[in-house]
Amino acid sequence: MIRRLILLLVFAFATAGFADDGLRVAHVDSKLIFDGYKGTKKAQEEYDRQVAKWEQQANLLQKELAAIKEKIDKQLLMLSDEKRRELEADYKKKDTELKNFIDRVYGRNGELISENEKISGPIIQLIRKAVNEIALQEGYDMVVDRATGSVLFWKKENDLTQKVLDYLNNR
Repeated sequence: MIRRLILLLVFAFATAGFADDGLRVAHVDSKLIFDGYKGTKKAQEEYDRQVAKWEQQANLLQKELAAIKEKIDKQLLMLSDEKRRELEADYKKKDTELKNFIDRVYGRNGELISENEKISGPIIQLIRKAVNEIALQEGYDMVVDRATGSVLFWKKENDLTQKVLDYLNNR
């Protein structure tokens, strides 16, 4: 919300301050560009293959864990205390291994996020570069992204930041 308000204020200041100069503003939808770009499909397929590998690993660990649990449950009455403790230790070890795997891959800073950034990052940079090149070629002063509400391109000479700071600090 605050981000959009700041964007709106910047836009209002920019259009007010440069309206006489013919400020040219354009907009894009980066999500539509990202989704419609041919390279995204290839990257998505690569990402999906890696996710499928992780899901297979998780499923294998879950099956191993379930097999140990089933063995404990079925043979509980026939197991010696030593064998039961050994199976329970195996179960605990496998459970910890599964939890660690899930955290490593799917956790807050997991490999899933890293892989997504690794695959989508170059595409996002390519989109930004294309926006900048087209904006410069067509003489736009600013390009706003409808999908994120952020400014993707702006001419440095249209930056009012220092003027606004000076105005506020000199009141």
